[in-house]
Amino acid sequence: MREIRIIGDPVLRTPAEPVADFDRELRKLIDEMFQAMYAVNGVGLAGPQIGVSRRLFVYDIAGRKGHVVNPVLTVDDDEEVLDEEGCLSVPDRRTGLPIYAPVARAAGVTVEGLDRLQRPVRVTSRGSLARCFQHETEHLDGKLYVDRLPRNEARSIMLRA
Repeated sequence: MREIRIIGDPVLRTPAEPVADFDRELRKLIDEMFQAMYAVNGVGLAGPQIGVSRRLFVYDIAGRKGHVVNPVLTVDDDEEVLDEEGCLSVPDRRTGLPIYAPVARAAGVTVEGLDRLQRPVRVTSRGSLARCFQHETEHLDGKLYVDRLPRNEARSIMLRA
């Protein structure tokens, strides 16, 4: 089982490299990512969160399940929606559970990339799926949801993590 990397691990702050090889190892990695995500009741997981600095993520949220390799995110509706958001890589050190905070995200996005067999993937989304896509794509850029928070709120979370 792959271990979820926790804030402070440099891999979480390093932009991920594009996936070049669409082979058996990639298919195995995607399966392991789903397994790791489900083991901790997550809804999305990016490569860096399990220590793999590659541009891919998996998701299973709002009745939609999939994966995207080398994703490119486009904002379709830039109206900001404020909602609670947490991260498997930012757990409360006492409980081990994600720390939630209100985060503003675009209302609608489209993610394009490839699947494990190098076939094109294009998913347009709103609501929690759009939030998930934005969150996971930011992981691939070395960013965490706490980076979107006001400094004092981010500091408060960091003291608990």
